[in-house]
Amino acid sequence: MEQSIPKLEPKAACRTEYDVLQKVVLCSPEHMTIKDIINETQKHFEHDNINVSIAKKQHNHLIEALESQNIEVILLPVSSQFPEQVFTRDIGFTIGETVFISQMAAPVRQGEENVLTELLHKHNVPFTPIKNANIEGGDVIAAGDTVYVGISERTEDAAVDQLQQALPELTIVSVPMKKEFLHLDCVFNIISEKEALVYPPALRQKELDLLSARFDLIEVPDDEQFTLGTNVLSLGNNTILSLPQNHHVNQELAARGFHVIKVELSEIIKSGGSFRCCTMPLLRTE
Repeated sequence: MEQSIPKLEPKAACRTEYDVLQKVVLCSPEHMTIKDIINETQKHFEHDNINVSIAKKQHNHLIEALESQNIEVILLPVSSQFPEQVFTRDIGFTIGETVFISQMAAPVRQGEENVLTELLHKHNVPFTPIKNANIEGGDVIAAGDTVYVGISERTEDAAVDQLQQALPELTIVSVPMKKEFLHLDCVFNIISEKEALVYPPALRQKELDLLSARFDLIEVPDDEQFTLGTNVLSLGNNTILSLPQNHHVNQELAARGFHVIKVELSEIIKSGGSFRCCTMPLLRTE
């Protein structure tokens, strides 16, 4: 009798932003500080800076929330060289079954890629580096057959071309943004096959029309864009991590049938990133 060969699960796979999250990379904010101002949020909190003790406590609550949903959390080794390392999303991103290593634009973040590379080696996860063109994972948003890539101060067209060459079966769509916004996921985020959060003032009408043709766009108000209302994290099964203070966003999500898990991340968002920024998914399953 012929024996069937069991299918090996991929080391990494992410086809959408809303499939069931199984494995994710985080990094403790142990050395988090506002050092070189790299976004408008940091400029606002420059004098307050970061209370690391509070940031670590909130980050631990984030890990607990993920693990309570049976998600495997892999921690990136911390380094005092990298004050922004908590935002693992930017250092790399998984599209299909490929983990891409970003090329970081800001000098304060350059070198974080090497720590991620070593971690992936340790876990035997293959990866592909993006070379000679800046791109950060906060600008990369997957929607199955289409990947939206924000063109920002951190991500350039040449990197989009590399992605398209590496993923010929997918359609890579450039989404130019107004330059005062750091990454695409600060103003746009897909939460289901048909729904997405958006902050309209950050995008041109051309891009808003493009996105609204595919998604029912849930608009985020000004005050909740400042507290990164779009930067939620979908765990799959209509479950989303969000900040408790983003009342409008949370009400809209709940009204649409999403289960919203509210986790306080107020100290970490002082540096300009929230749940999506703090998480780098390696594995999502349909």
